[in-house]
Amino acid sequence: MTQLKKIVLDLETQKEFAEVGGRGKNHLLKVSVCGIYDYSTDRYFIFEENELSKLSPILQTADQIIGFNIIDFDFEVLRPYLNFDIFAVPYFDILQEVEKALGHRINLESIAQATLGTGKSGSGKEAILYFKNKRMDLLKKYCLDDVKITKQIYDYALKNKKLLYKDFFKTKEMPIKVSEPQPRMGVHHQAALF
Repeated sequence: MTQLKKIVLDLETQKEFAEVGGRGKNHLLKVSVCGIYDYSTDRYFIFEENELSKLSPILQTADQIIGFNIIDFDFEVLRPYLNFDIFAVPYFDILQEVEKALGHRINLESIAQATLGTGKSGSGKEAILYFKNKRMDLLKKYCLDDVKITKQIYDYALKNKKLLYKDFFKTKEMPIKVSEPQPRMGVHHQAALF
């Protein structure tokens, strides 16, 4: 059986919401870097803004795109760079499942600390400063660290059907439904990894 082409995705932006007129204008934030993990090749990749044309066929042929808040954030930021409808690709948004389980949102840090025993290596605001200061090395490391954390959280949820999170000083658990995607027939031959 061939490995499903599941892609874990996270991106960083060039601008903050305050610079583009507030939330709801995600498409104006612009991508600084986008990191992915590809289950079918067991490899991590990172793309700068001018390399996103190489990312497009990878996402277009994915069986599933996995991320944290990808529907409301990452997909909207990426949309202007893509020549296809990214919302047509099957996705698993961990934050959406958390919201279904708890009735509200919590941040990735809270889940990572409780589930993995480790947190994020920085913040989105720091990532924007890295970009503005042309520290692409630090920016790429931070983005790929987030991809790794997101992948580990997804793998944990897939295996254990739950995630842990910090609620003030207590660690609690929430049920998370994760089902494997179906292979998307006819899309894999269209694009191979570079």
